[in-house]
Amino acid sequence: MAKQDTNETPAKKPNKVLPIILGVLLLGGLIFGVKEYIYYGKHVDTDDAQVDGDISPVVARVGGYVDSIYFEDNQHVNKDQVLVKIDPRDYKVKLEQALAAQVGANASTSVTQSQISSTASNSAVARAGVVSAQARLDKVQKDYQRYANLVKDGSITQQQFDQAKSDLEVAQANLAAAKDQYQAALQQVGTTRDQLKVSNTGVNQRQVDVDYAKLQLSYTDVKAPASGVASKKNVQLGQLVQAGQTLFSIVNDNSIYITANFKETQLEKIKNGLKVNVEVDAYPDLKVEGTVYNFSPATGAKFSLLPPDNATGNFVKVVQRVPVKIKINASKDVLDKLRPGMSVNVSVITQD
Repeated sequence: MAKQDTNETPAKKPNKVLPIILGVLLLGGLIFGVKEYIYYGKHVDTDDAQVDGDISPVVARVGGYVDSIYFEDNQHVNKDQVLVKIDPRDYKVKLEQALAAQVGANASTSVTQSQISSTASNSAVARAGVVSAQARLDKVQKDYQRYANLVKDGSITQQQFDQAKSDLEVAQANLAAAKDQYQAALQQVGTTRDQLKVSNTGVNQRQVDVDYAKLQLSYTDVKAPASGVASKKNVQLGQLVQAGQTLFSIVNDNSIYITANFKETQLEKIKNGLKVNVEVDAYPDLKVEGTVYNFSPATGAKFSLLPPDNATGNFVKVVQRVPVKIKINASKDVLDKLRPGMSVNVSVITQD
């Protein structure tokens, strides 16, 4: 019998490490997937978000040379604090001119009022003349009637009758003249009163000119429109500035908020008042909370300089983003660290 070969290699044992590793990976992936599913079922996230704030540009309302500057870049200022002073001499001269014109207009009004008093007195005298002429005419008419009866029976001469008739005609003419003078005096009073109205209008116009000159003079003091940090200083001493020119900007206090641009497909679950967790890129360890405040009335693309026109024929559907304003619920120390333009990650909690 042949001998059995004793040099045969034994069968290799199956490797159990690889299945274990695969199982662990599958289990980890499953746990991760379940956690992500649960998380995104209760949260809506975006990294397309940034810190915003109210920034007030300060412009010169009158032109002139810059006389003084009372602030530095990135300095905190208070509302109504004078920050820039424009040389006021030209505007003071204009105010003095307006005041002088106002004095002249007031004097003209006084003269016109005096004329009204004078013409009123003249009309009273003319009225008295009418009464006197009427009384004279009444007496002459009675004398004429008596002379007319006497001349018939020859009691008086024809010459005496003619004199009485002449006196009557003179009295009638005097009465007509007195009435004309009275009417002329009344018209003069009316004309003078109309002149007074014109003078009063001139006085009102001069007052408007004075108010405008004072307003222009007040604009030479450029004041802070709100409390905040002054920045982007664009003015120097002696510089000639024009009305409407931007001098600097102010980032208003307590105006910091977040603008998050969510995809239009994410808006279904987002509502006003929902709690928001915010992560600031500049401060990874800073925990900030906020609240959904409101939604933009249009997508960001519609507010762009060149909004897309889908009717051009070359249409590619792109998911649009809608800006959502988020109010920050944090202390002043936290708000002081945030600057408009900082990038943040936003997570809206849709379910507790």
